Amino acid sequence: MPRGPLGVWRAARRRRRAERAEVRRFTARARRRRIIWLCGLGAVALVVVGTVGAAYSPLFAVERIDIVGAESLDAETVAGALEDQMGRPLPLVDESEIKAELLAFPLIETYSVESNPPHELVVRIVERTPVAVVASDAGFTTLDAAGVPLATSAQQPEGLPLAEVEGGPSSEAFAAAGQVLRSLPADVAVRVATIRASTPDDVSFDLTDGGGVRVVWGSASDTAEKMSVLEAGFRANPPGTVSMYDVSSADVLVVG
Repeated sequence: MPRGPLGVWRAARRRRRAERAEVRRFTARARRRRIIWLCGLGAVALVVVGTVGAAYSPLFAVERIDIVGAESLDAETVAGALEDQMGRPLPLVDESEIKAELLAFPLIETYSVESNPPHELVVRIVERTPVAVVASDAGFTTLDAAGVPLATSAQQPEGLPLAEVEGGPSSEAFAAAGQVLRSLPADVAVRVATIRASTPDDVSFDLTDGGGVRVVWGSASDTAEKMSVLEAGFRANPPGTVSMYDVSSADVLVVG
């Protein structure tokens, strides 16, 4: 225990030295942490800058365009329409240009674009499904279920029914007829010779069976129930023995 003024002064001096030493230790630790943090941040920044720079460089330029999903379309023709994207860094591929080029192919219903580094651009397409044809002075125009024209030919394509719909392909009546054709089982759809509708609620079609037996379908709703009733009608009264099946009321079969 210090005694007298000299002892008190020495004790105070030792305390001040200890406090200064502690401050220096704390400051040194803070500086080390700051240096480590700044070095880490700098390293991350370098990695980001390097990665972005590489991605936008010729190291990741498009050298190959793959078209996936083309069946009726020629994949090479579609890829050729997108050749302006060749040589571009993958992040700079212009999807608006791709969309504009693909509009020239009416068979394409939807598409998606994927980048597959380092050099591949993948375009996945879903083609429209033709369901019917309409006759005009120009010939026979193939349509999908939405009424989109796909092609025109002088002869009626085999396997597609003739659509006789009021209001034409852009009408609600055609949309209902197209939905009915899309919902029919394949073994029934291929037997449809002609489909008719004046409104969305009075769809009917003629089958190739039995000399053209007619099926009155009604609206496009309750497809599964109507198909079940129709198949039961086929078994009980085969086509050729009747001229009409009416399944417009899904739970009732009327034959004539």
